[in-house]
Amino acid sequence: MTGGCKGWFARLAFVAGMAAAPAVAEERLVAGYAKIPDGAIAVVAEIKAKPGKERELREATLPLVNAVRAEPNNLVYFAHEDRSAPGRIIFYEIFATEADFEAHNKTPHVTTWFSKLADLADGEVKVTKMKILPGLSR
Repeated sequence: MTGGCKGWFARLAFVAGMAAAPAVAEERLVAGYAKIPDGAIAVVAEIKAKPGKERELREATLPLVNAVRAEPNNLVYFAHEDRSAPGRIIFYEIFATEADFEAHNKTPHVTTWFSKLADLADGEVKVTKMKILPGLSR
């Protein structure tokens, strides 16, 4: 038997840590949801690149992430790219209010991004506005 007691304890500590990981993640998630005010709006937006414009759309989109996250009433902002369809970008966003989302769409960084879409995107941005259902922490 290699590792003796020391190895056995290390494996036990690793397994115990793995079992605790979901609880820690859930605790962080609940704490994060507690910061989302009633009336907040969640948005899923999707855009698809024109054939051959995938890289250019991605490059035009990446600077938005930090700029939008710096907006005062943006609570969550993620940009994702579909692994099976490069150039298909999906955004998940949460704003404190719908007015904050509308103001976000008028910021210079977003209007500049929108102005590039005629050359880069296959169609318009599809936007779904959603109500956030209360969680256990609310």
